[in-house]
Amino acid sequence: MTKPLHPETLAAQGPGRVSEPYKDIVPPIHASTTYERGAAGDYPGGRVYSRADNPSYDTAEALLAQLENAHAALLFASGQAAAATVFQALAPGDVALVPRNMYWAFRNWLLRAAAPWGLKVEFYENAAIDDLASKARALKPRLIWIETPANPTWDITDIAAAATIAREVGAVLAVDSTVATPLLTRPLELGAHLVMHSATKYLNGHSDVIAGALATAADDELWQRIKYLRSGSGAVLGPFEAWLLLRGMRTLHLRVAAACANALAIARRFEGHARLSHVLYPGLASHPQHAVAARQMHGGFGGMLSLRVKDGEEASKAFTARLKVFKRATSLGSVESLAEHRASVEGPGTLCPADLVRLSVGVEHLDDLLADIEQALG
Repeated sequence: MTKPLHPETLAAQGPGRVSEPYKDIVPPIHASTTYERGAAGDYPGGRVYSRADNPSYDTAEALLAQLENAHAALLFASGQAAAATVFQALAPGDVALVPRNMYWAFRNWLLRAAAPWGLKVEFYENAAIDDLASKARALKPRLIWIETPANPTWDITDIAAAATIAREVGAVLAVDSTVATPLLTRPLELGAHLVMHSATKYLNGHSDVIAGALATAADDELWQRIKYLRSGSGAVLGPFEAWLLLRGMRTLHLRVAAACANALAIARRFEGHARLSHVLYPGLASHPQHAVAARQMHGGFGGMLSLRVKDGEEASKAFTARLKVFKRATSLGSVESLAEHRASVEGPGTLCPADLVRLSVGVEHLDDLLADIEQALG
């Protein structure tokens, strides 16, 4: 091949090579946790122990690195483990600048675990580059964390602008790109140092694997520390889960394209609906950061959107309860469509509007999804 393969081909092909010695098209699962040493105490097979690595990780990590145009990638036991490892790689006293509105469980972890450990966690307003810049210049953070699109209001942060700020203050820029996936946004190409995925979501896409991943632009000191921490803390994925994740990634391009098309159609259909005050979706021209999204997201605006119901919290809960095709469940990014009254899920201390219903749009027939929302709105 004289030209690089397209992401769709890379995803569909998986490892892109057959396995020896049987010429397997589908990579085998390597279940062994330990490996034989040579007579001299060396490791002729190149493996030591599966808490450090396993051949089943290799293909999924290599594929993700290709899709992100990254130097390397690592799998973790969950997205939470992947994100936490980045912060654990910092030193006590370091400042981390994070968005005020972000995945609630990780926000709680930062406040309840990272801050008491000695990390200084400071917040900036989502998508507000001026606020990010002023706080970065004042605080001189070691790490700037971005989540874009941000759960559950789908604010879009300008990654290239944030990268410029990070370079100015000498910070590492890390991006939670779970919702965008590498098919829609590649943060490393926009200047980020690290990109994180809750691989449970779109990368796997079938609600049957808990996994996380990090990809890096460079094999630097921070990356080496992250690699050590993954092994040292045991935050690794099992070989069967790694195999399932790779199987899911092979249809990533098909699932993301279908979810994006359905989500955009739903957003357009219900924007301005008499029973809704807002439809939050970056693909709509009315979205405050639509221009930024159009610039840094390619091939679609994602499969996530939120509806804010005019009559408030109880009306939004009642709407969710009436859904039939959308299943009431936590998580996102899978083939089935899911809905939840997000503030109820997050509980006390939530920053989510009480009238908001989060929709993870799947790959079902569009007419069925539209009809389900219509009847639930009454």
